[in-house]
Amino acid sequence: MQEVNGRFEDNKLLITLSGRIDSNNSHQAEAEIKQLIQDKTAVPIVIDAENLEYISSAGLRILLHLKKTNPDLKIINVKTDVYDILEMTGFTEMMTVEKAYRVISVEGCEEIGRGANGTIYRIDDDNIVKTFHDANALEEIRHEREVARAALVLGIPTAISYDVVKVGDSYGSVFELLNARSFSKILSDEPDKLDWCVHEYVELLKKIHGTVVTDGQFPDQRDTAIKWAQFMQDYLPEETGRKLLKLVEDVPQDNHMIHGDYHTKNLQLQGDEVLLIDMDTLAIGHPIFELGSMYNAFIGFSELDHSVVQGFQGFDYETSTKFWHKVLAAYLGTKIEDRIREVEDKARIIGYTRLIRRSIRRDGLNDPERKKEIDHWTKELIELVAKTDTLLFAGNELEVDAKSENLPQVISFIEERMDEAGFTPKAITVVTLAAEEIFVNIASYAYEHGSGEGKAKIRVEITGDPVTAVITFIDQGVPFDPMAKEDPDVSLPAEERTVGGLGIFMTKKLVDDMSYEYKDGENILKLVKKLS
Repeated sequence: MQEVNGRFEDNKLLITLSGRIDSNNSHQAEAEIKQLIQDKTAVPIVIDAENLEYISSAGLRILLHLKKTNPDLKIINVKTDVYDILEMTGFTEMMTVEKAYRVISVEGCEEIGRGANGTIYRIDDDNIVKTFHDANALEEIRHEREVARAALVLGIPTAISYDVVKVGDSYGSVFELLNARSFSKILSDEPDKLDWCVHEYVELLKKIHGTVVTDGQFPDQRDTAIKWAQFMQDYLPEETGRKLLKLVEDVPQDNHMIHGDYHTKNLQLQGDEVLLIDMDTLAIGHPIFELGSMYNAFIGFSELDHSVVQGFQGFDYETSTKFWHKVLAAYLGTKIEDRIREVEDKARIIGYTRLIRRSIRRDGLNDPERKKEIDHWTKELIELVAKTDTLLFAGNELEVDAKSENLPQVISFIEERMDEAGFTPKAITVVTLAAEEIFVNIASYAYEHGSGEGKAKIRVEITGDPVTAVITFIDQGVPFDPMAKEDPDVSLPAEERTVGGLGIFMTKKLVDDMSYEYKDGENILKLVKKLS
């Protein structure tokens, strides 16, 4: 038994199909459809299949004929069984076919997280749903499911949506997360697990940032950040705006993955597995863009009103600042406060740029409280941009003033990285002895009269098979090649030796290799030590 009805709605001919369409009644169904269409072939046709229970190949032929005469044919509210037939036979590729969606309510459900695009609720012990703010969210849902699958294939542990549902006037994605708890919930309920959360949070973050993505698979966050900086040109002093844009533009393109909204509500612990959710912000780019977003989530939004983070993350501002600091230290692999602060300031530039733009676009300039926030963020941004020459950073690099009092910081930096790589205390001591000679030499002689009015950059790179530490010293002082200096004759008695030269000689003996070059106005000296 089948039934065909039609009516005009929103300048379209809406044809409703009910019951079953098979070889016994397909001729009658096709005749009724032709009667409805008659001379209306120029009018868009939409078939509402909400009550269609079954369709055979005879019914599919009707749809195929309709498609040929009405190229924009659309079928909506298709039940799962019918949709499966259309998908199996390729009709979903030939025309627009929209599945019928299960309707659910989130009234009274626990809110797990809220972001720019949607809100996540727990609907029962086994499942969560991400509801989208945009009523026309089906394309967003499709995009998020695609990037989540791509991330999973690349080794990122994430929950994949298994269903799309109607929630009020919009749509939602349903995920199975059996008895999962967010890191925000853990930090709120079990503060003694803060260090455990930091470790797991950073390990996953490093995994994300270490994942290379195929060109064109995810959007480039650098392009988005450039638009933020361009927007800010009308709200900053001219010189500051120009420099901000250049700082962002100077960040090179990077095909490594970033999450884009990496905070503790988006990490879920299910059993002993940590899963990442809310994947619609997945992108590629330099980690500084990720850190800027993270700074906002834990600090930026709450700098003037500390209660904001309590409402958003579920824990207090003190916990949030402590967590952020520990995360940044662990991510950079250092306890050196100046190093942590340096990278944090770079993240703040991105964070404030995004916050100011967001608030202005939401009419924040006309709200006294939000205007106060904008003024605060703008003041901080202007000061940060003035003292920053690059947004780039590397976890294996330290830059300090070329002053002898900074030697302990340099030695600590080298020791930490070599220790992480498994070098013995003896090997580390040998290298730090050599490093001391090099750094003190830079501090004393690289710049005029040993004034220290210059920078020294120290880079520690660990390579494998065999594990090798390469320690590079870079300064922009006067050209000086220590390798050109003749080694002292250590066989001579003390009264016959010349003063000087022992430090470089000792350095050569302590390491496995040593090299020097002067390039682009910089002295570049490398020390090599193998793990053996």
